[in-house]
Amino acid sequence: MSLEPIDPKTALELYLADRENNVTEATIYSHRSRLGHFVRWCDEQEITNLNGLTGRQLHEYRLWRRDEGDLAPATEKTQMDTLRVFIRWVESIDGAPEDLHVKVRSPNLTGGDNVRDVMLEQDRAEAILEYLRRYEYASRPHVVIALMWHTMMRIGAIRALDIDDYNPEEQSIQVVNRPESGTRIKNGRDGERFVALSDEVCMMLDDWIDQRRPKTKTNAGRKSLVSTSHGRVHRTTLRGDCYRFTRPCVSTGECPHGREIDECPATEYDSASECPSSVSPHALRRGGITHALSEEWPMKAVGDRANVSEQVLEKHYDQRSAKEKMEQRRGYLDSL
Repeated sequence: MSLEPIDPKTALELYLADRENNVTEATIYSHRSRLGHFVRWCDEQEITNLNGLTGRQLHEYRLWRRDEGDLAPATEKTQMDTLRVFIRWVESIDGAPEDLHVKVRSPNLTGGDNVRDVMLEQDRAEAILEYLRRYEYASRPHVVIALMWHTMMRIGAIRALDIDDYNPEEQSIQVVNRPESGTRIKNGRDGERFVALSDEVCMMLDDWIDQRRPKTKTNAGRKSLVSTSHGRVHRTTLRGDCYRFTRPCVSTGECPHGREIDECPATEYDSASECPSSVSPHALRRGGITHALSEEWPMKAVGDRANVSEQVLEKHYDQRSAKEKMEQRRGYLDSL
């Protein structure tokens, strides 16, 4: 089959125009919204022609969208199913490889899948951070995982940070939406906020900036806080840091799954996500939020810090058991 070059944005507009006489206006609006994220991802990845799109890239998009959008499985399934329909349509106009749509994967839902409960537990997080403090101090992975756990930021927010957003005197960091220079954050301007930092996190950031951060700038002339030798860190790199250092064998030297570590394929640099115990950035964020709630932080304070509404916090992030919540409420009995 001979393919004809087509860019993602043009493909979306042609797809919507083709469907507008057959579906409702609400459906067109929904598909434009869902597929708009795919077009934005293609732009970030510099994918300008869908002719060369691969199944691996579609999987990378799924992971990016899951983390960037804080998606519950039901929402993720809806978005990926819409993408599958779109890719199949692009195939029909010779714009994408034949049968590419069958490589678009989406979750298989069960009864409770509208709420995700995978998270990094407190004891594991503390063991990982202790390992990083001892053996990878003020490295990029140390900075990334410490910020994910302590500030509960999404990876998009961490990627968006500039050095100037960090204020060591006030021990705070500012999350700013800058879509015009390539760092849009979740919820746009409503996602902007100041986040207080502990003494330990500030010391680590100071040492990272002074001693270990690659001295690079972005194309927009900005100095990203978390950078690589190529400039601002990529989302895939942030995600990889999380998967690699949440493998138990890294921090404990042991495998809870009975595998021979030297022979385990998940020890490969790019295969860390294949470890059954490694977790995504979202699971780490969820663990940080649950830990804060378990330490009796007020729901509003946690929500403001993590940029999550109390309703969403209660439904999708709070992993405390009903008994744990009861015991925490017990402390208020004396005031009745």
